[in-house]
Amino acid sequence: MQRQVQAFLPTDWGNFNILAYANSPDELTPHLVLVHEKMDTSQPVLVRIHSECMTGDVFHSRRCDCGEQLDRALDLAAEQGGVVIYLRQEGRGIGLINKLKAYNLQDKGFDTASANTHLGFEVDSRHYDLAVEILQDLGIQQIRLLTNNPLKINELERLGIEVVSREPIIIEPKKENAAYLRTKRELMGHLLR
Repeated sequence: MQRQVQAFLPTDWGNFNILAYANSPDELTPHLVLVHEKMDTSQPVLVRIHSECMTGDVFHSRRCDCGEQLDRALDLAAEQGGVVIYLRQEGRGIGLINKLKAYNLQDKGFDTASANTHLGFEVDSRHYDLAVEILQDLGIQQIRLLTNNPLKINELERLGIEVVSREPIIIEPKKENAAYLRTKRELMGHLLR
């Protein structure tokens, strides 16, 4: 995987450079990175590693907190000269179609974890080696990681990234996602209230 292109991207949050990473320039769904114009690699950089969630990020689904987490991460990246890495690993790595199948199972009483395993997947099939490659390409050695997921911290440290602190990204639960957030906390160990 390598950086294919970089372009200036003014947004509602501020000015970023957007970078696309893929194995070839023909890839239709590259991993994306938004780097705030004031990022400074001489100190630990605020980083959000966000896994794609089409339903939450684009359509503002209330089944999850993903879209709100992405918005908050962009707010903080703009305030603090940070980076948002947008990995194309939809549905905790099972893809959009399987995630929608998991939604149907959730509507029948499964929680998000058991829905994934019922479909034959791991609870969380995501990998962070690509995020580490991106961080290395950007010259980022130390990060302040914007996450609630302790497994993400452990995986990044295992892969050689120094996580100097964890910055929580807490979204107020809604009626539609309260059970989902409870499952993330109780079964997946996410650091939520």
